[in-house]
Amino acid sequence: QVQLVESGGGLVQPGGSLRLSCIASGSILGITRMGWFRQNPGKQRELVATFATSGSTAYADSVKGRFTISGARDNAKNTVYLQMNSLKPEDTAVYYCNSLSRGYNYWGRGTQVTVSS
Repeated sequence: QVQLVESGGGLVQPGGSLRLSCIASGSILGITRMGWFRQNPGKQRELVATFATSGSTAYADSVKGRFTISGARDNAKNTVYLQMNSLKPEDTAVYYCNSLSRGYNYWGRGTQVTVSS
């Protein structure tokens, strides 16, 4: 089992920045990828960015050049960050941390990001 806890969401004006953090604990040795997804009411959850333990990253076209995903690992936990710059109102959503471990997807509870003036 992998437990994921997100933090860093909030309200920000258009053009502003936020940094999301997600800490993975538990059975972290099997984790091969961590990432961020987002979802709005009535819409499908969509991929934002992923970070593989190999170091490779992937981004949705809508966030390329504005968002940066990075990660860190120690003996007890994995951490993944999402630095979000030049935020737009359409970035408003609940952001979920995701972890892929031994073929299973694990999810955090989500953190709300609202971009509004």
